Amino acid sequence: MADLPVTSILPDLADALASRGMAVLQAPPGAGKTTVVPLDLLARGLVKGRIVMLEPRRLAARAAAERMAETLGERVGATVGYRIRGEAKVSAETRIEVVTEGILTRMLQSDPELAGVGLVIFDEFHERSLNADLGLALCLEVRGALREDLKLLVMSATLDAGPVAALMGEAPVVTSEGRAFSVGTRWLPRPPDASMRLEAVVAGAVRAALAETAKDFGGGVLVFLPGEGEIRRVEALLRDLPGVALRPLYGAMDFAAQRAALTPAEGRKVVLATSIAETSLTLPDIRVVVDAGRARRARFDPNSGMSRLVTERVTRAEAEQRRGRAGRVAEGVCYRLWTKGEEGGLAPFPPAEIEVADLAGLALELALWGGADLPFLTPPPPGPLAEARALLMGLGALDAQGRITPHGRRLAGLPLHPRLAHMLAVAGPEAATLAALLAERDPLRGAGPDLALRLQAIARPGPEADRGVVERIRAEAKRLAAAARGLSAASPPPPSPPHRGEGSRNVANAARGSTQGTQRGGLPGGHSLAEMAALAYPDRIGLRRKGEAPRWVLSGGKGAAMAAGLALSGARLIVATDLDGDAREATVRQAVAISEAEVRGLHADRIRWESRCEWSKREGRVLTRRQERLGALVLDDRHWDAPPEAVATAALEGLRLIGLPWSPAARRLRARARLARGEGWPGIEDADLLATAEDWLLPHLTGVRTEAEIRGFDLVPALQGLLGWDRLATMDRLVPASFETPLGRKVPIDYDGAVPAIEVRLQEMFGVTAHPVVGVGRLPLRVTLLSPAQRPVQVTTDLPRFWATSYADVRKDMRGAYPRHPWPEDPTQAEPTLRAKPRGT
Repeated sequence: MADLPVTSILPDLADALASRGMAVLQAPPGAGKTTVVPLDLLARGLVKGRIVMLEPRRLAARAAAERMAETLGERVGATVGYRIRGEAKVSAETRIEVVTEGILTRMLQSDPELAGVGLVIFDEFHERSLNADLGLALCLEVRGALREDLKLLVMSATLDAGPVAALMGEAPVVTSEGRAFSVGTRWLPRPPDASMRLEAVVAGAVRAALAETAKDFGGGVLVFLPGEGEIRRVEALLRDLPGVALRPLYGAMDFAAQRAALTPAEGRKVVLATSIAETSLTLPDIRVVVDAGRARRARFDPNSGMSRLVTERVTRAEAEQRRGRAGRVAEGVCYRLWTKGEEGGLAPFPPAEIEVADLAGLALELALWGGADLPFLTPPPPGPLAEARALLMGLGALDAQGRITPHGRRLAGLPLHPRLAHMLAVAGPEAATLAALLAERDPLRGAGPDLALRLQAIARPGPEADRGVVERIRAEAKRLAAAARGLSAASPPPPSPPHRGEGSRNVANAARGSTQGTQRGGLPGGHSLAEMAALAYPDRIGLRRKGEAPRWVLSGGKGAAMAAGLALSGARLIVATDLDGDAREATVRQAVAISEAEVRGLHADRIRWESRCEWSKREGRVLTRRQERLGALVLDDRHWDAPPEAVATAALEGLRLIGLPWSPAARRLRARARLARGEGWPGIEDADLLATAEDWLLPHLTGVRTEAEIRGFDLVPALQGLLGWDRLATMDRLVPASFETPLGRKVPIDYDGAVPAIEVRLQEMFGVTAHPVVGVGRLPLRVTLLSPAQRPVQVTTDLPRFWATSYADVRKDMRGAYPRHPWPEDPTQAEPTLRAKPRGT
């Protein structure tokens, strides 16, 4: 190890930890940080107590422990040991303990002081797993509040060290330059044919790489693929390669098979690996990399209710990590299965898992810890965190104030998503197989949605079952059954008694009235398959919608659909354990039928009678119903004579959707109010009126129920009530509804246009020397002066100016056209009139 690049910075790293207690180490892959740093710090006597080092993957944890033990000439479990899920090799003499990230969380929750631990190392922190972020946040709080002597070291290959160093109180950053040989890069000349499967493209590239590098490079070929399925299919396409050893490498393999991929082989070796081979592991004979450009990551899938693995394009950082694997021992070459032009479209870094994953487990750990404001490098997004806490409240893991309950503490002790942990805690070991199944890949892909078929395949796998997945489920089920039996002696929360509100039916009556039972799927014990599924997915209980198509509304409010003709497509009630497709009405991928009796027996405490008076956008009317509901499910529905004020409130909801029904009279009233409006007057624009409608409009909506009645509703009385008598009087004075002519005739003022306007006979305005105005701002009326035949002669907003200028020309024209009507030379001194001279005068 003396010639590994990281050895040159070991004194600086030790000084940083001795003086500051925390440090960040940046070292590229292959520098030796994983296996050299812990042994060096132990040998220097810098750490009192054990060193705990976190690895993001089980394979990396075991491999690192074995390599360090081999360096010391010891067996694993002596000075160096490891603990991963379901397996541990440690002893009383163990000083360096390599653990997977969830193990540290359990250590901290059970012993916040981490008694006996002197240093915690976060290896490969650049992967930004959720557990690593949580572990660092917890350790920082422990160090600040309980253990000033606890040393912390973050090690990373590509992470920008500045933010994490700042989080750690400006911890020193130590950098190892590493060592790598040059690696050539070859891109595709053009995108592959869209009709070709990824596996075919990769297999062709591997054959080409073997042929092209046989003379200049030789050595092993490392192929990066997104997952086990792709690895198996590529392996099948390459079985005919002569003299080539094919070695799969993925996390779910047994360790012996994983070790075979890490050791050199006679002739050329092709390692078909997931992203597990990007960092942490040393593959010493690799000189060629074939990168399929895909990565599989955990993403919160709202359709399944948990995190699911999704396949995405690699990021530039991941592509560089993979490329570097070809230059560890000598010059190499990397084949990238995308064009050079596509490279610019790759994201620079993968997102932190805390930004995209399901946060239910994190929310439970935070509640168990009791701290609300931990120092996270990336804080959990508020929206998803709130959704996670709502789910935990629904499972009984948190109380109404968000504090953890005794049941929640039991769930935190189980190595499962809280949904599945709740099912296992309540149903006991009998639910272990189902919990393992729901946490794993589908062993019967494409076999229809019936969940019972999956359980049968676990018990008696046929040729259509994925044997590798089945064996993993069986092994995990045994472990979960033991965990369930090992829970504390405290009983799970007893089922609540049936809700006996008005019109409700008890469980016995529901059972007698139900025509659909649920098979128990061959499971022993007191819970059916459907009941166990409904424990894990209380928000996924589906009630069939009306109509022939197999469509359901789910208790959580979303919709679900299924192809017709399937075994479950006729079920009235189902529990959907996995959904896909549209978020509003997803396709059911896995489900089980459930009876109403089972639903009521499990969730009687959540079933409530509700009086609902609401606006139906679909029907365009107020609906008044008395309903027995489980979330969004309506188990019983009856008519309800709602009080008038409730009907009016629902009608107002409809009016807000439709808009205010402005009649011509209402528009004129508002226009007048705009001109008269003074200080302290209410807002009269649509947004203002709708915002305060409960105060001024609601009392007038009594008896209104339909869209037609809303559209025909007269706003005038309500608006008058809003303005009040004093303001109406002011408005009548300043902005009258009509203009009184000198002859005492009232001419309506038109307020519909941009400027208030009247039309009046020109001769009726004789003697008027001041132009008529309205409003607080004394806005001139637009006056259209009419001829004796009621035709427009002149439009003016300044009558005195018209008399003094244009009137003379108008007089000439009018005297010829209407000789029997008076046309005085000075209209300001003439008497107004509507009369004409008698004939013959």
